[in-house]
Amino acid sequence: MQHRDEIIIQKVLSELNLGSEMLGDASLESFLSNEMLKRAISMTVINIGELIKNITPELRSDHPDIPWKAIAGMRDLTAHKYQTLRMEDVYYMISLISKKGWLIFNKFLDVFTSACKKRSLRAHCTVKLKTYLSTD
Repeated sequence: MQHRDEIIIQKVLSELNLGSEMLGDASLESFLSNEMLKRAISMTVINIGELIKNITPELRSDHPDIPWKAIAGMRDLTAHKYQTLRMEDVYYMISLISKKGWLIFNKFLDVFTSACKKRSLRAHCTVKLKTYLSTD
């Protein structure tokens, strides 16, 4: 994994964590009625998708189980079709990550951890992972 990919994955992890924290345990109804939260979560989706677009082809091919195109596609819909975007879709995307076991988040952690082991940066990576996983 290139150093560039490591930095991007770190940023994706940060965005996923932030989106999950912002959404908290909000129901769909409370999400839909909170304009500030809808806009904040939408921006998080855009940030994640934009980061994903910069992942190298090598990393994409090494991890075909991550839905790279779908994530980037959701970014495009959120950024360019905001007025017609179904906010329910945005909610379900983030709530899936935050409430259903962090499936994508955990996959990104696996990718990041694997890169750290390969580059003998275990101590550095441990500190970074603890930052992302801290639950104050």
